[in-house]
Amino acid sequence: MKKNIVFLPCRKGSQRIPHKNTRPFAGIEGGLLHIKLAQLSATPEIDEIILSSDDEEVLEIGASFRDVRIKTMPRPEHLCLSSTTTDELIKYVPSIITGPATVIWTHVTSPFLSSETYSCMLKKYYEHLDQYDSLMSVNALRTFIWDDKKPVNYDRAIEKWPRTQTLPIWYEANSGVFIADIEVYRTQCDRIGKKVQLFETSKLESIDIDWPEDFEFAEKLYMYTKQR
Repeated sequence: MKKNIVFLPCRKGSQRIPHKNTRPFAGIEGGLLHIKLAQLSATPEIDEIILSSDDEEVLEIGASFRDVRIKTMPRPEHLCLSSTTTDELIKYVPSIITGPATVIWTHVTSPFLSSETYSCMLKKYYEHLDQYDSLMSVNALRTFIWDDKKPVNYDRAIEKWPRTQTLPIWYEANSGVFIADIEVYRTQCDRIGKKVQLFETSKLESIDIDWPEDFEFAEKLYMYTKQR
């Protein structure tokens, strides 16, 4: 039977935000990792959660969680370097997920993604397998987008400042979730296939923590949303 297996990578040694995965966040010990494991544990469709890390603290937090679906897995050192590419990590996944599986690749740096949204994503993925082979969370960009010289989503020769609601929508991958069959990893060396279903997340759920100011902003917003 095919399982829904989460791949949750947590590399040690964030250069921009020291101890990003585990430092206290909004008063929560275990920080972003604890929040993410709680969200995933509350998602009933998930059969297994692989926590992949070279960080002993990350592995300890995972092992202490009261969910038998969480499998802590030390990652080889050569796949935990600052120079390690995402492509290299993608090629590693089939070596630890060997049976039939749907892989849900997600990150602790998306603390506002709810268990309900994970469930909804999986439902949409399975409902539309006749049209798509994968699903990816995205932000819809309904604004003026430029390269370093000119607009790329409208023509100023036609209209200099069109109404934003009339602009074509562009999409930005927000690194929240990637869903695909393990065979996509094996045969295409990718975490999405050739026909990707785009899942637009809300502005809140699309927040991704990458820089120190992101961490500070998200922490304050998280506390605010929990107090409402």
